[in-house]
Amino acid sequence: MSTLAKVAMGMIGHLEAKPLETSQLAVINLPAPAQDGGLPLMEALRLRGSQREFLPTPLPPQVLSDLLWAAYGVNRPAENGHTAPTARNAQEIDVYAAMPTGLYLYEPVSHCLQLVESSDVRRVTGYQDFVDDAPLDLIYVADHGRMKQIPAAQRDSFASVAAGAISENVYLYCASAGLATVIRAWIDRTALGEAMGLPPDGQILLSQTVGYPTRKH
Repeated sequence: MSTLAKVAMGMIGHLEAKPLETSQLAVINLPAPAQDGGLPLMEALRLRGSQREFLPTPLPPQVLSDLLWAAYGVNRPAENGHTAPTARNAQEIDVYAAMPTGLYLYEPVSHCLQLVESSDVRRVTGYQDFVDDAPLDLIYVADHGRMKQIPAAQRDSFASVAAGAISENVYLYCASAGLATVIRAWIDRTALGEAMGLPPDGQILLSQTVGYPTRKH
């Protein structure tokens, strides 16, 4: 769907997810993430950048596992520490994965994906046309109910910082793994929240598209 068509549908409240014709797995158990290897940090930083052209090729299970762990996985199990920081360790960010097979919530502790919606939500994750066909659109949602220790006036900014840290982890992983990615904020948040079935405390912050590049960066 073109960007102009999405904008028009959004204006009349008709930007919606695409129903799926087949049943989906309720849980996707990801393989153990590979926590070694990859490019040296400075080389990954040199290659890090945004790309907006993606092949529709699905990400293999191991790549998806490594990507999600790099984004917000548990790297210190004894204290439930994550690969990205949050203020007062509120861990208020939920990472959703919109894929052709449905919308899933990433569970960092069990390192699996839980089915949330049996529909293709990708086209609602942003007005850009490329989000419809890329294999993965990540959605970063803040649950303000977990931020009781943070003053209400600061919750939006603190949650945005946490989502930014997660998105940068994704950028560095993609640079190391030869993937393309771009962070996005041009979103019809009302339509996306409805498509995701979010509760009132859920605040959509950003979305990030990931896939194989159509050409070398």
